[in-house]
Amino acid sequence: MMTKLFSPKRLISACLLGSALMAGNALAATTINLSYNGAPDLEKNAVHVFATNLKELVEEKTNDQLKLTLYPNSMLGEEQERMEQTMSTPSLNIASFAGVSPLVDEIFVSAIPFLFEDFAAARTFFDEGKYWQEVSGALKERAGIDMLAVVEEGGFLAFTNNKRPITRPADFEGLRFRAMDPSQVALYEAFGASGTPIPWTETYMALRTRVADGQMNPPMYIALGSLHEVQKYLTLANIQYSDQFLVGNSKMIESWDEKTRNAFMEAVAEANRNARELNEAQVEKRIAFLEEQGMEVIRPSEENLAEFQSIGQPAYLKWLKERGIEQRWIDMALEDAGVKR
Repeated sequence: MMTKLFSPKRLISACLLGSALMAGNALAATTINLSYNGAPDLEKNAVHVFATNLKELVEEKTNDQLKLTLYPNSMLGEEQERMEQTMSTPSLNIASFAGVSPLVDEIFVSAIPFLFEDFAAARTFFDEGKYWQEVSGALKERAGIDMLAVVEEGGFLAFTNNKRPITRPADFEGLRFRAMDPSQVALYEAFGASGTPIPWTETYMALRTRVADGQMNPPMYIALGSLHEVQKYLTLANIQYSDQFLVGNSKMIESWDEKTRNAFMEAVAEANRNARELNEAQVEKRIAFLEEQGMEVIRPSEENLAEFQSIGQPAYLKWLKERGIEQRWIDMALEDAGVKR
């Protein structure tokens, strides 16, 4: 099933409701909901590790003036529902591309294949780049939501499937893949496969019942979702940086006094630093775990990776333009990433 885009009427209604709620009593409650995908598993879910640490740090740094209640496993709804809650209530959310893109479609530019050579390059892009500042500004202006942090979810994206080893683009021919969003559909099609958007919560069953032959996620999510039980082959193409986005209701954040707001942002920054350090250290351990569970690990050669890039990057750039995303967003991102054209 494909994630539905927000309708203008629903967007306006959500924003109006949020304004009414905030105007009534800016700090009526000190307890804030934080929702996200994935199980509350500190061993396998990097997003849950980040959320748990953030809760501790926020409560410590604000002297319990702010308390977070965690809702993992999409308990408060799938991506669209959670973003609507973030617009209309004093809440926090860790969203994926499927949650943010209906509001700021330009976010797909940050997922250009092979945009980043390594973790350091990706972190500099999001922490210091002009493109990401523009994306954050657009989200606040269009939806009343603050972009607070880019949260790593477990490394770079890897392909899995249950049909055959994938070492080069031609191996995708005729396969059916679960996609997180339309951008992944475009990527699969460039390699000769087909893609169907399926929510994370339905991915395991879709693979088990052969609705899809494969999917794309970092090793962390493959282990977290027990996808090794229904997937045989793991291809470490490292094609895209794997991230989600901590967002919060703007009016809620603006309603706090300066001391509280500064303490909250310090907690966000520290939790993100901690999560990045832990995440990078765990990547190879997660791959080893998946191999121990019976997955065949394929590490494409430099030549094959170059082939993936030569096909995937131009096809993705073409898809961005067909989607109506202005060239200036693409130019900004490529410049920030140091990509020569």
